[in-house]
Amino acid sequence: MRASRLVSLLLLLQTKGRMTARALADELEVSVRTIYRDVESLHAAGVPLYGDAGPQGGYQLLDGYRTKLTGLTEQEAESLFLAGLPGPAADLGFGEAVSAAQLKLMAALPSPMRDKAERMATRFHLDAPAWYYDPERSPLLEPVADAVWRERLLEVTYRRWQAPEEVTRVLRPLGLVLKAGRWYLVALGASRISTYRVSQIQAATVLDEPFTRPAGFDLAAHWAASLEDFQARQHTGEAVIRLSPRGWESFSSHVLPVVAKAAEESAVHEGGRVRVTIPIESIGHATGMVLRMGGEAEVLAPDELRERVTAVVRELAAIYLSQVGPQLHTGGGGDP
Repeated sequence: MRASRLVSLLLLLQTKGRMTARALADELEVSVRTIYRDVESLHAAGVPLYGDAGPQGGYQLLDGYRTKLTGLTEQEAESLFLAGLPGPAADLGFGEAVSAAQLKLMAALPSPMRDKAERMATRFHLDAPAWYYDPERSPLLEPVADAVWRERLLEVTYRRWQAPEEVTRVLRPLGLVLKAGRWYLVALGASRISTYRVSQIQAATVLDEPFTRPAGFDLAAHWAASLEDFQARQHTGEAVIRLSPRGWESFSSHVLPVVAKAAEESAVHEGGRVRVTIPIESIGHATGMVLRMGGEAEVLAPDELRERVTAVVRELAAIYLSQVGPQLHTGGGGDP
């Protein structure tokens, strides 16, 4: 445990530069006293590490010192290959670089770790796109990624759903997100941070002008908050549904996780059936969801949804009964 912490401390200073004892303690979740002892141990081992006192002080490695990968554990070496995304890396223009890095890493690993890493790579594969959807083609992904990486303003022509359909904007590109095989650009426009689907970008020009990222911006945290806000705005209504035992068992496979969670929290068991209250996007969308479940679901409220489902069922019955009627009059092709 201590040996692993010493390696982590060394790698933190190597990647982040000067750090105070308090910052190191917070990062490694230990006491400041423990950091002092660890620094002394690294000194004794010959690591060129020095510290400066004062408000601007901290610990720092001697310029040019780099540690080797011999501190990797077997689990860490294996997990590096789980994080490999050759498809998206190639989309971003880093395919050759990723391959070269993996080769260098493999060459640097001790033989037992190399064998385990190769075994992991041959037994696990990440397929990002969702079922029934092919990855979107995003021809302009490389220049967009270049602007993100080099922190350059990006002028784009973007196709959107509302009028005017095509708009031209100058953006401050903050990050790229790959979700279910689709690339999204998170960028700061004139006044707020928005999300743009990269496949909808019709033209992209990386400008020479740099920009300053908002202080403390966290791409992962922003994306999570955006998804939560999107779901809250997406579900504007509520419905009460009674489910059969079979319908209750399979309900989560028919709906989004946020709807399944609401059903779980509101479930009331009534004589073998389960009554749930769930959020809905619209009457039309909820009608399709209920019809997919057939007789396993009954709408209790609102009345508008119940009436819409009833109307659709009557229309379907009329269509199929009109086809069955002539067959009954003619004997349906069988013996009378």
